Amino acid sequence: MSVLIDPPDWPGPRGLMWSHLVSDSSLEELHAFAVRLGVPQRAFDRDHYDVPETVHARAVALGAEAVSSRELLRRLVGAGLRRRKRR
Repeated sequence: MSVLIDPPDWPGPRGLMWSHLVSDSSLEELHAFAVRLGVPQRAFDRDHYDVPETVHARAVALGAEAVSSRELLRRLVGAGLRRRKRR
């Protein structure tokens, strides 16, 4: 399994810090993991799920690899799964 999660370093809604959840192999793997984690589809944004700090430990317990934000992006780009915002 190659689902990755970065530290909850991003401020977001409800006064929580947020992480990014990605796969470096396929979006299908990512979506399946998100279902197991209980993350709603609406949390998906182009190539990742935004997940609150309250979910981080559970994601790791379910098998997500905790990596730095830089490493997460490097592996997402390397897998060809990075989808930038349209301008």
